[in-house]
Amino acid sequence: MKLRQWILALIALLFRRGPSEPPAEPAEEPSPNGGRGATEPDPETGRLVPPGPPDRGAENLVLGFLCLAVIAAVGFIVVYAVYRAGRIPNALLGICLGVSAASIGGALTIVAKRLVVTEELEEDYPTTEPEAQLDVARIVHESGSRITRKRMLLGAGAAAGGALATAALTPVLSLGPFWDTAPLEETPWYRGRRIVDEYGKPIAAANVDQGTFYSGFAEGAHPDDIGSYLIIVRLDPAKIHLPPGRSGWTPRGILAYSKICTHAGCAIELYRKPTFPVVEPEPAFVCPCHYSTFNPADGAQVIYGPAGRPLPQLPLMIDADGNLRAAGNFSARVGPSWWGVRFRPTTE
Repeated sequence: MKLRQWILALIALLFRRGPSEPPAEPAEEPSPNGGRGATEPDPETGRLVPPGPPDRGAENLVLGFLCLAVIAAVGFIVVYAVYRAGRIPNALLGICLGVSAASIGGALTIVAKRLVVTEELEEDYPTTEPEAQLDVARIVHESGSRITRKRMLLGAGAAAGGALATAALTPVLSLGPFWDTAPLEETPWYRGRRIVDEYGKPIAAANVDQGTFYSGFAEGAHPDDIGSYLIIVRLDPAKIHLPPGRSGWTPRGILAYSKICTHAGCAIELYRKPTFPVVEPEPAFVCPCHYSTFNPADGAQVIYGPAGRPLPQLPLMIDADGNLRAAGNFSARVGPSWWGVRFRPTTE
């Protein structure tokens, strides 16, 4: 409740432009309780609130806090723009937003504690009387007597609030087309890059058996890179029916797909074998999070579940040593469906 009062007081004080005469008092009229208001003006100054001495030190503190808020908010925008997608230091972003918000709070606290003249009333305000309402307007008008640089503080406050709002909206721009989303399309895969297991050993084509699945990674890439993770299976070549343009992607019936589900980004961890042909006529990948199911034989098309598109497929080839290598990049952008609205696949 106090924070709300401080904000209202700051707005009222900063938007008052220059000195102006307090509202004229109407002619004295009888009131229901026989009084003219909740308080009486000083007979010498005519003020309801005693004047307070200017406090330039407090004003400088307010300006300092507001400038710090602007710097921190701009820092958030710069950090978000400079760092590449997937490598943004979330802790640094949080610190920038936190410092900006805390600085604005500090400025409001100083204004409320040191720049707003307070007036304590011992009796209740009869707010229904016109005279009492005029007294409230005069108190708000006279409470800003300590502030000597209202326009400067108003400009700094507007800059701080605008910068913080802009920082908060910056991540929305990443949805495009206003922000560069190209880094989301990058993966560690290119033609000739070797596929290794979780221990960094090359995966030999001869060791990939039917009836199970294997996890693969791009050699030399960070294993936590969302574009590095693969799921590899071997199927009967006669049962593979891929989309047009993917002939030659499955040497010896071996297929590789991104292991990241296209629904919410979970890892594909289940491989359904056709144990019961009546209800499970073909092998399938299953995401354990929301049970999206994909058919590896036809390009990982969605069989069941909330996923909105197939798993991206990685073209494969076998090198002279019999090890699996990538023959290009993924057929589509890796990750949830909403990441791939503008993706153009690269296979060379």
